[in-house]
Amino acid sequence: MSSSSPPPPALPSGGGSFFRGYTKLCKGLAVILLLVHLLVQLFPSALAYLALIPSRTIPFAWNLITAGYVEQTIPGVIISIIGLLLFGKLLEPLWGAKELSKFIFIVNSSTSGCVFITAIALYYMTQQESYLYTPFSGFYGVLSGLLVGIKQILPDQELNLFVLKIKAKWIPSLVALISVVVTFFVKELVSYLPILLFGIYMSWIYLRYFQKRLESGLKGDPSEEFSFSSFFPEFLRPILDPIASIFHRLLCGRSETSDSRGQALDTSSLPGSDSIEANRRRERGQRALEQRLAEKLAAVRSLEGTSLQADDKV
Repeated sequence: MSSSSPPPPALPSGGGSFFRGYTKLCKGLAVILLLVHLLVQLFPSALAYLALIPSRTIPFAWNLITAGYVEQTIPGVIISIIGLLLFGKLLEPLWGAKELSKFIFIVNSSTSGCVFITAIALYYMTQQESYLYTPFSGFYGVLSGLLVGIKQILPDQELNLFVLKIKAKWIPSLVALISVVVTFFVKELVSYLPILLFGIYMSWIYLRYFQKRLESGLKGDPSEEFSFSSFFPEFLRPILDPIASIFHRLLCGRSETSDSRGQALDTSSLPGSDSIEANRRRERGQRALEQRLAEKLAAVRSLEGTSLQADDKV
């Protein structure tokens, strides 16, 4: 076998590396998700205090934060824990535990805030009280936000989804599309849809305009590869770009004006530097992924060598 071929992205079946490498932050959050799920199952009345119920949010404002950690079903808590561990293992080494925890807090709370405002607006437009009393909860907003983070760092990394290979940059869009289609046939999942969609959008807002880049000291990722229209097929981009430019001016127009003097002497403000910075970030992500795969492959080979030595002694 040629040693020059890169290691496959699939995890080897012989080692137990799939169960190792998860970060303390993600394992701690996974325990919280499990404990909250058990609490709601044992004491159903706790759902009224922890989930986001728009009619009760004003006195119980803490549910804007706690709702994201309440999974009401067993499949929901399993998906959330597995997704958190896998995505966190990929992102935390690149962002750091502090930035990842900040990202999760911001996406979770802002998603809940958007769901609350949307539910109140829909109630006033339709006068349907179900919008006020439906308990919204789930970690899917954060999970979809983590997918956006992977899209930013490793956009061209191919992932195996059953029989399909798809680049990471299309995963958030695919998840959003499938979720919208599924809700037309499974009405019980409608309450999860706004959480997931707002999770994608609010995470993009934060990463696009507010996340601080440690290497340059600037905020956000203004590269074309991470624009709002990059979530959609190319033929829709001429329609979406003018709309997105309005929100761009609203969100960062003032900051660009106020920071223009300070950036004039910084090499990162030169033309084309944003694309260079984005490419560097993606290269770091790619190197981290390749290093992790190489470590797993080395661990498997070490186990195989140990077993061969044991066989020789026998």
